[in-house]
Amino acid sequence: MQSSSACHTAPDVLVVGGGIIGLVTAWRAAQRGLSTAVADPDPGGGAARVAAGMLAAVTELHYGEQTLLGLNLASAARYPAFVAELEAASGLDTGYRACGTLAVALDTDDRAELRDLHALQRRSGLASEWLTGRECRRLEPMLAPAVRGGLRVDGDHQIDPRRLATALLAACARAGVVFHRVRADRLTVAGDRATGAVLADGRALTAGQTVLAAGSLSGGLPGVPQEVLPPVRPVKGQILRLTVPRPYAPFLSRTVRAVVRGSHVYLVPRENGELIVGATSEELGWDTTVTAGGVYQLLRDAHELVPGITELPLTETLAGLRPCSPDNAPLLGPTALPGLQLATGHYRNGVLLTPVTGDALATALTTGALPAEARAFSPLRFGARPTASPTVLPSDSVRQEQSA
Repeated sequence: MQSSSACHTAPDVLVVGGGIIGLVTAWRAAQRGLSTAVADPDPGGGAARVAAGMLAAVTELHYGEQTLLGLNLASAARYPAFVAELEAASGLDTGYRACGTLAVALDTDDRAELRDLHALQRRSGLASEWLTGRECRRLEPMLAPAVRGGLRVDGDHQIDPRRLATALLAACARAGVVFHRVRADRLTVAGDRATGAVLADGRALTAGQTVLAAGSLSGGLPGVPQEVLPPVRPVKGQILRLTVPRPYAPFLSRTVRAVVRGSHVYLVPRENGELIVGATSEELGWDTTVTAGGVYQLLRDAHELVPGITELPLTETLAGLRPCSPDNAPLLGPTALPGLQLATGHYRNGVLLTPVTGDALATALTTGALPAEARAFSPLRFGARPTASPTVLPSDSVRQEQSA
């Protein structure tokens, strides 16, 4: 992998943030013939390490998010070809599974909520099948007898975000992307145009275009004019990893989501025997503490859904920060500041939107405009930000932990 010492001239593109969104942007830019660099102290880390990797355009549908649904579906449709290309380019497996998803309810109120979701899915032209509780248990015998009904969605799949990030790192390296393993401290602006960034070690990097893809940290990068700062905030999510002993595999054959007394929980089985349980959603600023309450809530709800889960070894507990925008949708492409583009604010859909984000930013970087499918997600939709309430960044130690 190339290091900063390999970069002697100003790149065409500097990507600030080396999470999966920053990496896919860098990879696609390099494929378009743009010399590209990434600034991040730990590329491949960040929110992806705490994501479950559900590619759930249908079961993640929420009221008022029909515009976002179109982008989610477009990205989901690209995933098989994207994975094939990425695995060929990197020589690594991403853990992609076209296994489908089963969303279930455990009591009358939860069943009514799931019925409402099914109606919304059908009005939106989405494919999902309502099942009785007995039919749900026939598909997944480990489910609790209390399951009252569910939705079978064969088109919602999964990928391993950690393996995805590793593959993107390798693909970037093979494409000639240069990595500066240092935090970007501030954006540089000259003549009303973004010109690059100053790194934490004092080096100034000049670039033809700069892409801010620093996840939750994107909302407060010094040097970005206040009216251009993306309105993103951190939303904490806690997640658990368990291991299914080989004699008992498969524990579940597909991703299972549930509404348990109004609380949402999901279980994502990996082919390697790992089982992901998540995720909480907490508005607690920059806090990334794993709490007893968060772990208890997830295990309690998962146990009601699949009683046998409490017999499994608990191998990891994690908390991370999702970058959330005011409308829960990403900010993509050119800003009001020439030379600065955004790829942030993906909230709970960062992994799902990886393919379409890479394509959209590559187009914007080479043509100056977003493709049609991404135009509704321009940063310009929010207009100028108020100057009275700037985003407060976390301490340096937290910033290092929460690299995009």
